[in-house]
Order: sequence, then structure tokens, then C-alpha cells
Amino acid sequence: MLFRSPSIPESVALIVIEGAVLGAVLAPAPLTAVGLVEFVLGIFLAPALLAGVLTGPFARALGGRLELRRSLLLVVTTGAIALPIALLWRGVGVIDAAALPPVAAIVLFVQAPTIWMREMSLYGVSRPSHPRSLPPALLGPVLSMAALGVLLRPSVTLWIEGVVFLVIGLLACALLLRAADRPLKREFGISGSAMIRPLLDHIGEGDPSGTEALEGFFARFSSPQDLRVVALTFSSAGQVVATVALPTVHPGPFGRLGASDLPERLAAAIGPGAGAVFVPHTPCNHDQDLPSRREFDLVGSATRSLLEEIARSPAEPAVASPLVAGRPGSLARVQLIGGTALTVVTQAPAPTDDIDLAVVDPVVRRLEASGGPRMAVMDAHNSYVEDEGDLTYGTPKAAELARDIEASVAAARASSRPGPLRVGVAVRMGYSMGEDGIGPHGIRVLVIEAAGTRTAYVLIDGNNLVVGLRDRLVGTLEGIVDAAEVMTTDNHIVHQVDGGTNPVGERRSVADLARDIRALTEEALHRLAPVETRAGSRELPAIPVLRPGWTARLLTSLGDTLSMFTNALLMTFLLVVTASLVVLLAAR
Repeated sequence: MLFRSPSIPESVALIVIEGAVLGAVLAPAPLTAVGLVEFVLGIFLAPALLAGVLTGPFARALGGRLELRRSLLLVVTTGAIALPIALLWRGVGVIDAAALPPVAAIVLFVQAPTIWMREMSLYGVSRPSHPRSLPPALLGPVLSMAALGVLLRPSVTLWIEGVVFLVIGLLACALLLRAADRPLKREFGISGSAMIRPLLDHIGEGDPSGTEALEGFFARFSSPQDLRVVALTFSSAGQVVATVALPTVHPGPFGRLGASDLPERLAAAIGPGAGAVFVPHTPCNHDQDLPSRREFDLVGSATRSLLEEIARSPAEPAVASPLVAGRPGSLARVQLIGGTALTVVTQAPAPTDDIDLAVVDPVVRRLEASGGPRMAVMDAHNSYVEDEGDLTYGTPKAAELARDIEASVAAARASSRPGPLRVGVAVRMGYSMGEDGIGPHGIRVLVIEAAGTRTAYVLIDGNNLVVGLRDRLVGTLEGIVDAAEVMTTDNHIVHQVDGGTNPVGERRSVADLARDIRALTEEALHRLAPVETRAGSRELPAIPVLRPGWTARLLTSLGDTLSMFTNALLMTFLLVVTASLVVLLAAR
């Protein structure tokens, strides 16, 4: 979640507190109680509250947009900048009263950082155009200076100083925005500042116009790629009780853009007739991010059509295997269900993250072309260590995975046998991304009883597990099932939290997760019922995805932008204060 502005009452309370403190610090002596109240209200509170209320309508009149909450927060922020300056002024007065500039000079002095902050904020949040953002940005300083003129009657020299302070603040703001824009302009030809408002609208407000602007930007950098979707259904008494849907689509890039929140959106696209929908992560990475809703709709429609086709097809043969591996320490385990090899891949307890599509897709197609089972491959994505765990094409680990998949498929086929198949499902939703690190699809458990064994597939709607947590959660299921795997969906919507990364287990305690997973597994076991299985796959040709390496380029540019902005923010603030101080001292 991005930083959310305080409520209106909270912001007003903060403005009143800041105004009272500023007035008490800067009030010239001697002042009667009535004079102090007049000073605080006239110089600080009234201009601040008016600026908070009027900036939004003024910005809208010029084609911008600024909600009251954000307008008041901007006033709170500029007040927080003014407070240290006022305290420093008072401290100098205690040491040497003769060196103290007049109160009017300090009130004008703080307008430099005020206009710097207001113009920077309004340019990014309201309208990325200086002619459109500058008039509402000037509203706060102009109101303060007008009140100053009525109550303290500054000299002409002081008014000239005030104008110079405003010019300094505006020039520093222009330098800051130019520096912050450079990384994205260099790489993608766009202004980073121009993307701030759509980003806030999309993530903070869920505004379709913000989503449309961001997806329009992403669509400019898409290229067609052949994708695939595999689906496996379990039906009992003529009703589908569970569907495993596996599109080679990465659930990113973030928020609800492209394919983010893939599990919930895909479940909605295929409809309630699919029973409990499981959307595990598949071998793919950010190169398979979808740029917009249009591409997601293509994938959703194709998946729905595939399931309709599956429903009309004969049931899979009544043959199954336990969940087996081709060797100890294998990266892949396989359970044969009819003619489908349900394959789960993990490197846990070593770091486990995205698997390149190019690593697994050739293996899948080779096995299927040689008469092997239909491949349904799941990337467990269940051991988070930052910047580690990706399986990339051409590496020894990728070659090892290919061998392990083939060996595990052979082991599953060798251990398969005819017999009844029973399935049980349990779902718990209602978790919080901020408090639990779990997305809208919650935790889902699919228990498959086949070949004399019970296997639990636990799917958590989140982006990876804290390293070491997978083994502990699997361990909690010992004694009630014969084999288990705990996976995450890699849903990137869960990054809408403070701090960005949000692996499962970082926010919700291990004890609570273990309790929930065990309870859900027991519930699924109680619901075991005979099922028929059906499966199928469909090619998705020429689906636009973000170009290879594009997301990495974007993230690098965003990192450069943040670094540049942070450095420029400090430097330009110091420039504003230093240059204004030089003017202040030179005029004395």
C-alpha cells in the first residue's frame, strides 16, 4: 500500500497544532493574549486552512485534480517544514537577539521551501504542467503574504525579499523535477512525474482512468508471444468441485495491472461452475506479464472456452500414482492423474522464485510429443530470498530441473495403478494483505486420495514464503496426509503494502499459518468424495506480453528515479534554504 493521506479531521487537527506552535515560536514580544490569538489566526491558521480548502477547486479549474485530503496533507507537510526554521530562528534570538531578522522576514523566508514543496507536489499529483500547477501552488504563499501585509505591514525591501524567496523555491523545484524525470525519459521517453497521478489513482483510488493510463504506457512496449493454458477438473455427482487452471502468464506487474491478481480475476472469468478454482504459479516470469486488461480478457476467455470443451470430453482413465520423485532431492515431483502429470517444482529450502518459461516449455512439449502424459507444471514459488532463486535458461540448475521432470514423470508412470480417485477441497478467504500478507483468494487446500495415498496441495494467494517456512508448514501435515506441498500464487497485488515485498510469513505468524493450513487440510479430508477427472490444454498464440527484459528495465529505471529523486530532494531543499539564507543575511 502506498502512503495514504490522513483523514480530513486528522489533517485539520495537525494544521491547528502546527499553527499554534509556529505562532507561539514566532510571536513578537510583547503581545497581549488577544494579540497572540490574532497573530496565530491571521498569519498561520487562516491562510493554511484556506489554502487547504481552496487549492483543490483551483487546481480543478485549471484541469488538474487534487482531493481535499491530499490538499490538507500538503498544508500539513509545508507546516512541518516551517517548524524547524522557526525554532532555529528563535534559538538564534536566545543567543543574540540583535542578530535576529524581523518576524516578517522569517514568515517570508519560509515561503521558499513552501512553494518548492507545493509546486513539486501539485506538478506530480494534480497536473504535470507548470502553467497549470503553478497558480494553485502559489495560493498558499500568496494567502500567507497577504495576511502578513495586513497584520505586520512589511517594508518594500521585505516584499522584494519575499518575491526572491519564491523565485528561489520555484527554480529549485524545476531542478528537482528535471533530475527525477531523466531516468524514465532516457529509457522510455516519458516523464516520471507524469506517471505519479495515474499510479496514485490506480493503487490508492482504484480509478479506471489511472489504470488506463498505466496500461496504455505498458502496451507501447508489448510484443506477441505464444502462451499456453492447461486445466484439470474434478467432478463429483455431476458437479465440478475443483479446477486447477495453469496459464503460462505471470501474475504481475503490480496492483491490478495486466495479470496482477490473476487467481481472483481468472476465477471470475471462468465462472462459478468451475467449483473451487486453484491458480498455482506456472513456470514463467515478468517476460510473461500482460500489459493490459485486454490481454487478460483473451486469456480468461480462452480458459473458459477450454473448460467448456473439457466438460464435453470423456473422463480421464481411472488410474493414478502417488506424488513421487525420480531421485532423492529432486527439484520436481509428479502425481499422475489419469493422463495428466501434475508436476510441482521447488528448490526449497534453497531460494525458490520464478522459472523461465524457456526452461520448462521444451521439456513439456518433448514429453507430450513422445506419447507421454499431458504436463501440468506448477512452480511452488515457496522460499523467498531477495534476488535469488530464479531458474534461468542455460544454467546447470535448469538442466538439472529438466532431467528431474523427466525422471519424476517416469517414476509416476511406473508407480501408477488403476483404482478409485477421491478428492476433497477446503477454502478460507478474508485475509488482509497488510496484516497477513495474503491476497483475495486466501488459502486453498486440494487433497487427492489415489493409489493408496493422500496428497495435500496447499495454495496460498501470496508472493512467496519466508525462507524455511515451507518445510515447517509441510511438517504440520505429517500424520494426516502422506505427502504435501505448500505453494504460493506469486500474486503481485500483495505488494500494495508499506515496504513493497510481502512474502507470506512475514506478517502473519507461523503458528497461525500452520493452524489454518492444518485445519483446512482436515476439512478437505472430511470432504473426500469420489470424482471423475477431465483435463485439456490450449495454445494461446500471439498474446501481447511485456517485452523480454522490459520489466527489469522498468524496475531499474524506477530505482534510478527513486535514487535520483531522493538525492535531488535533499540537494534542492538545501539549495532553497541556503540561497534564501544568503538573501536574508545580505539584506540585513
